[in-house]
Amino acid sequence: MGKALLVVNPSSGHEVGKEYAEAVEQKMQKKYDEVVVKYTEKAGDATAFAKQAARDRFEAVFVMGGDGTVNEGVNGLAEEEFRPKFSFIPLGTVNDLGRSLGISMDPDEAVAQLDYLVEKKLDVGKINDKYFIDVVAIGTIPEAVQAVEPEQKTKLGAFAYILEGLKAVRDNKSYHFSLDIDGERIEQESMAVLVALTNSVGGMETLIPEASYDDGKLHLIVLKGDNLADKLGLLPKVFSGKALDDENVIYRSFEKGRFAVEGAVDLITNVDGDPGDPLPLEISVLPQHLTVLVPK
Repeated sequence: MGKALLVVNPSSGHEVGKEYAEAVEQKMQKKYDEVVVKYTEKAGDATAFAKQAARDRFEAVFVMGGDGTVNEGVNGLAEEEFRPKFSFIPLGTVNDLGRSLGISMDPDEAVAQLDYLVEKKLDVGKINDKYFIDVVAIGTIPEAVQAVEPEQKTKLGAFAYILEGLKAVRDNKSYHFSLDIDGERIEQESMAVLVALTNSVGGMETLIPEASYDDGKLHLIVLKGDNLADKLGLLPKVFSGKALDDENVIYRSFEKGRFAVEGAVDLITNVDGDPGDPLPLEISVLPQHLTVLVPK
C-alpha cells in the first residue's frame, strides 16, 4: 500500500513519544509496504519531514505529538500539489483536533484505534502565509496563556491555561480590534478574539457546538464585556457551552477575514498553542483540504 512516514516528537506528552513510537510503527507496517520513522529535534522538523514525504508521493503521514507538532505536519502538506493522507497520535496538553476527530486522548487507546481507520475530509485554516488546524487566539487572555511555562503544563495540564486566563480576566485589560469578516466590519474592545476550525477550543468541546472540522467555515468569537463583572459572568457560560447565547459575545461563522488592532501595538497571536504572526492578519479557510485517517 505504498510508503508511509511516522514523525515522532520525543518530548511530547511527558516525553512518552519514544515509548509509543515502536507500537505505532508496528501497526503501520501492517498497512504499508514501507514505514519511515523520523524524530524531531527542533522547531520546523515536522514541517520539513512532511513536505518531503509529499514531494516523494508517500501514501500517508502520521504524526505523534501535541497540537504544535500536528500543526507543523499540516503546514508541511498544505501547500503541496500532492498531499498524502494525514493522521496523528495526540500526546500534548490540549489536543483539540484529536478531540474533534474522535481520537482517544489515552495514548494506548489511540494506538489501538489505528486498526480501524477511515478517511474523512478536514478543513485547514490559512493565516497569512501559514496554516492552522485548531484555533487562532488574540488578546490579553491568549497572551497570558502563551506565558504558561512547560513545567506548569506538565504539572497541571490544561488547568494551567485556565489559571492564567483567569488572571488575565482579573487584570481587566483589553485591546480595540478592527475586523473585516466576509465584508462585515466589526469594531470592538475585547480581551479575547478567537478563530476556531472545530467545536473544541482549549480542550472545551462545547464552546462552539455547531462547528465541525469539515463544514467549510471558520468560527469567530469576540468576548466583549464593559466591566469586570460582565467578563467574570461569561466564564461559567464558556465552560458550559452556552457562551454564544450571551449578549457579551459576538459570534460569526465566516470564510475570509482581516484582523487588525488599533494603535501602535505589537500584539502577537497564539496559533495552535504556539506564538504566531503579529497583527494585522489575513485569515481564510481551505474547505476539506486534507484527507485524514480517523477512528471508525
